Amino acid sequence: MTLAGSGYPDMYWGVLIDTLAGSMHKITKIKGSSSYNVEDYGIALAKGHGAGLSKEDFAKEIGSYNDLSSEEQKRLVESGEYVPSYMWNQNGWLCSKMGLTPISQTQKCVPTTHHSDLRSDTLGMTIKAGEPTGMSAIVTTETTEGITIETECIGKVYGPEDFDKNDWTFYGEPETTINVNRPATVELTCANVVNRIPALVNAQPGYISTDKLPNNVYLVRPINEYIK
Repeated sequence: MTLAGSGYPDMYWGVLIDTLAGSMHKITKIKGSSSYNVEDYGIALAKGHGAGLSKEDFAKEIGSYNDLSSEEQKRLVESGEYVPSYMWNQNGWLCSKMGLTPISQTQKCVPTTHHSDLRSDTLGMTIKAGEPTGMSAIVTTETTEGITIETECIGKVYGPEDFDKNDWTFYGEPETTINVNRPATVELTCANVVNRIPALVNAQPGYISTDKLPNNVYLVRPINEYIK
């Protein structure tokens, strides 16, 4: 039996970035940013992103870890005392997939706000203008190879003008940017998981993360034809 996890980040924060890196002559920094509406994922996620908190409570409950050292944040994450953002593990995924050696990693969480009141049906409240609608979590990883990975996930209650985005820039030669606007995150998650099934069946038993699997492919033929 093999256990693995997959979804939207597997492709759009991982495989896509690994593939595009293969077209670069030199990379000094990879910077990514992805945003999503916490209204779409339930009350636990919305509260975990600080939506609906006061500025003071956000600073106390979420922002108080921002100034800790890389070593201290790592210790708290591994002990379960500090729940990191999704990008914390994603940076490790990218380092593993690309053969990079991380030497430090830090996370900073800052509140997002809106210029007008926003109604949150998930939280059952109206968030006042200027109060936290969620958060931006920025994870910065330095590597022995001199490549910096800086990733940001923005989870917040959306205003009328907001939409999901997935933006990545490779700094180096040549500088390259890709923008994926309004991705169908839920549908892409489901399809990506299904397309991962042959690689999962073919993998060694035990727990395995998807950076150890071949990059995902579209299943042109019946799924059984991909099983070894």
